[in-house]
Amino acid sequence: MKPHSSVMFEVTNTTKESFYFILTGIPGFEASHIWISIPFCCLYTISILGNTTILTVIRTEPSLRQPMYLFLSMLALTDLGLTLTTLPTVMQLLWFNICEISFEACFAQVFFIHTFSFMESSVLLAMSFDRYVAICRPLHYATILTSEVIGKIGLAIICRCVLAVLPSLFLLKRLPFCRSHLLSHSYCLHQDMIRLVCGDIRFNSWYGFALVLLIIVMDPLLIVLSYAMILKSVLGVASLVERLRALNNCLSHILAVLVLYVPMVGVSMTHRFAKHASPLVHVIMANIYLLAPPVMNPIIYSVKTKQIRQGIMRLLSQRNIH
Repeated sequence: MKPHSSVMFEVTNTTKESFYFILTGIPGFEASHIWISIPFCCLYTISILGNTTILTVIRTEPSLRQPMYLFLSMLALTDLGLTLTTLPTVMQLLWFNICEISFEACFAQVFFIHTFSFMESSVLLAMSFDRYVAICRPLHYATILTSEVIGKIGLAIICRCVLAVLPSLFLLKRLPFCRSHLLSHSYCLHQDMIRLVCGDIRFNSWYGFALVLLIIVMDPLLIVLSYAMILKSVLGVASLVERLRALNNCLSHILAVLVLYVPMVGVSMTHRFAKHASPLVHVIMANIYLLAPPVMNPIIYSVKTKQIRQGIMRLLSQRNIH
């Protein structure tokens, strides 16, 4: 295994095939990695079982073939993809102290992490549109959000996120890596890899800034706009009971939005204003950002959504019968 040193070298296109990055575990707690792996293993297990259960319930329950639950299945698939993307490198580092990752594997992981992260944001935006139509245009809900329209929205989300991430990878791959090959996390992130480049990264930085504006900033703004319109519509309803019922229908989605964007803002603030903070702070914030949504979303929707809860109970009772 290559030492964790800051060896200065230049990696050109001809040598990238044999180039390896070095992943970092939990700084200062390397001797305790095997114990730290226990909570990580539990979180990954909860995420995989939770999202798989929600997908199974939606697939097996005919009453859940509604737009809201089809969007929820997209969210569960995205969370499952994000979990399975980071799991291999995180657990092999904590369990077996395998720190090396090849150039190609690192780029592949960057692609999937950022694609699924952007998809999470895009699916939540689509779900906010679903809630807007359900509450503000209830009589037209079935005609606006047909299965064909939902399929097109899903395809648009995939295309949007893939086409957003690919150019940044092509821009990064053409640059020479001549600084330390030591990464800051137990998985590969674009912002982490760009620090190791010794070429001109101005175009990469501008493209990254444009992505932040188009997805990370625009999506939550549109979600807030949709909820402002929902709130305006709800306040126009005479009955207090109907107001509370309408807002309760949105509660699960609001919690899912907070679970994604609060850690995202925390990571951004840490990178911006706490650059000289302990590396442990950055590692903890990044892990919360990538693990919180896949772990919390199935719990939120299982607890707050009656139909999902009932579907899980029926699924468990069928398993017990067999």
